[in-house]
Amino acid sequence: MVELRFYGGVGEIGGNKILLVDGDTRLWLDFGKGFTCGDDYFTGYLAPRGIAGLKDYFEFDLLPKVDGLYSEEMLGETEVRYCEPRFDGIIISHAHGDHVGHLGFVDPHIPVHTGAGTKLFMEAADETSTYRLGDHAYRTFRTDLLFRVGSVEVRPIHVDHSIPGAYGFIIYTSKGPLIYTGDMRAHGPKADMTEEFIEAAAGEKPVAMITEGTRVTPNDGRQSLSEQQVYNGVAATCNKPAHKGRLILYTHGPRDMDRLGTFYTAAVVAGRRVVISPKTAHLLSKLVHDEHLDLPDPSKDENIAVYYRRKKSGSYNENDYYKWERPFLDRMVTPTELKKDPGRYMVYIDFSGLTELIDIRPQRSTPFIYSMSEHFTEDDVEGTVLRNWIAHFGLEYVQLHASGHISRGELAEAITRVGTRKLFPVHTEHPEMFKEMHGGTVTPEKGKTYSL
Repeated sequence: MVELRFYGGVGEIGGNKILLVDGDTRLWLDFGKGFTCGDDYFTGYLAPRGIAGLKDYFEFDLLPKVDGLYSEEMLGETEVRYCEPRFDGIIISHAHGDHVGHLGFVDPHIPVHTGAGTKLFMEAADETSTYRLGDHAYRTFRTDLLFRVGSVEVRPIHVDHSIPGAYGFIIYTSKGPLIYTGDMRAHGPKADMTEEFIEAAAGEKPVAMITEGTRVTPNDGRQSLSEQQVYNGVAATCNKPAHKGRLILYTHGPRDMDRLGTFYTAAVVAGRRVVISPKTAHLLSKLVHDEHLDLPDPSKDENIAVYYRRKKSGSYNENDYYKWERPFLDRMVTPTELKKDPGRYMVYIDFSGLTELIDIRPQRSTPFIYSMSEHFTEDDVEGTVLRNWIAHFGLEYVQLHASGHISRGELAEAITRVGTRKLFPVHTEHPEMFKEMHGGTVTPEKGKTYSL
């Protein structure tokens, strides 16, 4: 018998935790943290205590109490007793936190199968973050290199997403092929990869398909731009006569390397240096070793500079910074350089770094390119705060973003092409809408078992 149990990603964006059971084989598809996980009980500095392991998470039913899944250390203060692993593996589709963020609780002896590029992202996150994914029995794969987990065979196939190294999977179970899309898009710079995955899935005549549905919503307010259109918009902003001699400020998802490449190229063509954060520089220093990625080397490329915030001494002393930050100190730029020759730079500023604007003092009407999904809810505090900072400094707000997720229409077409018998929508707030796309739609419920 083949069964699916959904412990996350149900009626929510992200947080995918799907258990596949095939006879004696027990395999997890992703182990992510939902974007709203714990929001009813925690906010800001009120957060689950790191020292308590899983205790706070179990208190509010934020993670399933499943035997043989978690590490002995993480179970230490809970009523759940540790036992030897009872799972054959975890497959990670990509390195975004909503697909991998709860891996740090898992028993390190359970094999974790992940793309070679994804592992680089996870290593960089562990080295630069206070929350670690931990040491695991990692086993890496690349496209079309089949691997076996227990009695199940898995075929990973690359897809285009807003992070390199993203995969969808064809899983050969005892009842027939199962498709798991992970996250994907059909309009990105590597849309051909998603097409290859959909074509391969369609050729399998699958018994079931588990698909993301981020943009399946009654009112999708996201910009429907391609990466080329984003580039055109950035280039136009740089070339606008009023912006000559002014700083260009920008922000985007910290792991979106396609978007970083877009801003990098636009900056170089416009005769500017692109200024990144030490964390991005550290990540790039790892990713440049992946022959499948074409990314600039922050330690060698003269078109890249690194913005360092003042710490401790307040004087940019080398000892103020973590060891992983120090290799790029010779690339440092500070507010002094930016104010001296603003037209020479395009500077990355994330939400937590908005305070740096107080020192940078950008001229009024300096463009601020927001290259992420816009805030849609009226009560979104972060969106309100961002707008207040932009208004205070009189910045020119420019929205340019290509979504990391497939559109509703493109997804409907893909589902029809694949021709699956059963369809399980996850990673969506509107699973009920999938019934309009496929008559075999099953709206999963959290913790419930579904037989194939």
